[in-house]
Amino acid sequence: MSAEPSRLSDQRRLAGCRGALGLLTVLGGAGSLDPTMVAWFPLVGAALGAVLGALWLGARQVWPPALAALVVVVADAGLTGLLHLDGLADCGDGLLPPLDRERRLAVMAEPRTGAFGVVLVVLVLGLRVGALAALRPSVPLLCALWLLSRSVMAGGLLLLPSARPGGLAAALASGARRAPGLATASLGGVGAAGLAALWRVPAGPLAALAGLLGGLAVLGLARRRLGGVTGDVLGAAGVVAETLGLVVAAARW
Repeated sequence: MSAEPSRLSDQRRLAGCRGALGLLTVLGGAGSLDPTMVAWFPLVGAALGAVLGALWLGARQVWPPALAALVVVVADAGLTGLLHLDGLADCGDGLLPPLDRERRLAVMAEPRTGAFGVVLVVLVLGLRVGALAALRPSVPLLCALWLLSRSVMAGGLLLLPSARPGGLAAALASGARRAPGLATASLGGVGAAGLAALWRVPAGPLAALAGLLGGLAVLGLARRRLGGVTGDVLGAAGVVAETLGLVVAAARW
């Protein structure tokens, strides 16, 4: 009798892991939105960062720094299915221009990308390539920043209201057990700081702090201008967190 609930619980955890992998990457396959997947966001981020870090190491053995950096950025975009960059573009169009709340949400829901979104994505991609080209390849650094970015996503999803009822953020937050999700998000932040310190002190922890502040700034802007978060906002917060972390890490310490 007692084994059956345990088996069902294990199956649900596995489904949550697969769901998070499928939502945040092109791996894992498409599935329904299950609130249990939020707790797996940080782990998926850490795994993705480790894969990209290993690719970075290998690419630098074959190509010069700038081209190796571009390969990593392209691989990241491919593995995430451009999902987070799409969210960044939508947030550029919806959060930056002077619009009212309803118009902001309508603009973010449109399939077309405007000038604000295009310019923001180009600038962010340029910063990512430039920062990676200026750094020595490091698996712990990318693992730390990608872990941090998904922890920011999970925390924002669980702590802030949804700006669009029926949207992705609302579907994930509805029925989600906040305690496990917030616990893993908090542990993800601590783990990110530890991995960053393993890379270099004080540059690593400062890079993680910059990434955290950047991600929180995006969430705060969305809270003020939209009244909450959307799936696009979460993706943009993650991209900004990673990018600012890389830029600070690339400074001449």
